[in-house]
Parts: sequence; C-alpha cells; structure tokens
Amino acid sequence: MLTKDQVEQYREKGYLGVAGVFSPSEVEELGRVTDEFVEQSREFTEHTDNFDLEPDHTSEIPKLRRLKSPVRSHDVYKRALHNDKVLDIVSQLVGTTGVRYNGNKLNIKGAESGSPVEWHQDWSFYPHTNDDLLAVGICIDEMTEANGCLLIIPGSHKGPIFDHHQDGHFVGAVTDPDFDDATAEKVELPAGGISIHHVRALHGSLPNRSPKPRRLLLFQYASDDSWPLLGSDWDSFCSGYLRGEPCNQPRVTQVPVRLALPTSLKGGSIYETQTVLKSSTFKHASATR
Repeated sequence: MLTKDQVEQYREKGYLGVAGVFSPSEVEELGRVTDEFVEQSREFTEHTDNFDLEPDHTSEIPKLRRLKSPVRSHDVYKRALHNDKVLDIVSQLVGTTGVRYNGNKLNIKGAESGSPVEWHQDWSFYPHTNDDLLAVGICIDEMTEANGCLLIIPGSHKGPIFDHHQDGHFVGAVTDPDFDDATAEKVELPAGGISIHHVRALHGSLPNRSPKPRRLLLFQYASDDSWPLLGSDWDSFCSGYLRGEPCNQPRVTQVPVRLALPTSLKGGSIYETQTVLKSSTFKHASATR
C-alpha cells in the first residue's frame, strides 16, 4: 500500500511513480514475451487490429509501436493486469474497494526511435460520471528522460479539460492556444516500477534518443461506480470488473467534460489520430532535449 506522503503527492500533482512493484523475474518475462510480438510484427507491412507500426517499420527492422490489446494477446499481460499489489494501490487512489478496467495497451519506443505522444488528457477520450480513474504504466525497461519517459503537467488534473479538436474534429491532442508545457515534470523509474497518472492529468512523451528501448505496459483503471458517458452495454461494462460486483448506480460528480465528438478523421490508435495535427504540442519540454 502507498504511504500517506505518496497518496498526498498523487492528490496534489496528479501523478506518482512507485519503484519495485514487479520483481526482476516478472519484468524479464514481460520483456521476453514483448520481444516475441515485435518479431511477429515482421510479417506485416500495415497496421492490424492488434499491431500498430512505426512509420519506418520494415520486415528487416521491425518496429512495433503499440500492441493494442496485450491482455487478449498473452496471459503474462493478463496476470499483470490482475496483480494484487497494483490493484491494492489503485483501490487506495480511486477510493473504492471495487475496481474496473476500461482499456489496455503496450507502448514501445525502440532504441533511437519511437513516435512521440503529443500532450493530451485521457479524460478527453473516455469521460465518465466521475473522474476517479487513472492509468498505471508498468516499466518493462528503465524509463528515463533519454529514452522518452512519461512527462506530466503537475496539478493539471485539477484544471480545465483542454480542447482536443482541430477544424471541427477530435485529434487526440491539445489544440488550445493557451496551453503551455513549461512546468512539465519527468517520471523516471527503474524497470519493475509503475507510473500512475490521473485521468485528467496532461501528459505526453518525446521520442527515444537513447540506445535503450522504452517499453511501457499501460492499464486504465476506474472506480467501480463510474459509468462511461459515451455509452456502454451492460455485458461489456461488467466484463471490466477485476474486484467487486457490477454497479448499476453510478456516482455522478461535478467534473468538466468535453466529448471526443465529432469523431477523429483518422483512427486506429492515438498515434494515427494525432498525425493530422498541424503542429506539435511540445514547446518548452522539447527544448530541453
């Protein structure tokens, strides 16, 4: 369980890094299985339902950018999703004993490559009746500034939901002209650690400029009494429960919402959605690299 100081940091800054959650043997297995999927991606020249590829991916030099549904792809990822240490922490932060998940992906930044993820708020993609939702990133590799670590604007989870639309369509990145990333903070962790960020926290990541990869397994967790505003059927909603019983009495709180509508012109992954951006959202943060 988290200490009082750790919980306070999450409440104040909207993010937290916790080292040593996964053992070296667990990390090794996650890395080995992930390498197997990178090898499998050699067979493809275009994105698939599960593989999202870097623009310069080839069969000779495979560059898998994202495994879209790792939990469905291999049991090692499913076990990580159900890790009791992670679920105890999540329950502590979302404030309910019941825990549900609503998404998973594995982002891969290969050595001296890796697409950036422009500044955005997860809340813009999937708002709920309350905002007791967060994302946990499991570090399969050491995560550093050099290899494109997670960047977060501290305290942004308490602020507005920035516009993520351009020319009338959702683009999955901040387009608000008043946005400034000058206060961005780095989330650096050893392999086996986890990053945690609130669903409304502004975050992104730059390309990997180092000779070491950065593989981050991401799970989206939610309180058991939050309901997606963009809709869900009952069976799909219930299938996400990891602890507790399905709740048909959602807790509604006063939180700012801006729907991801009209929908994006390009789908498939956040990377593809963000390709239509007219300019990068990185300003001060990129200048430090």
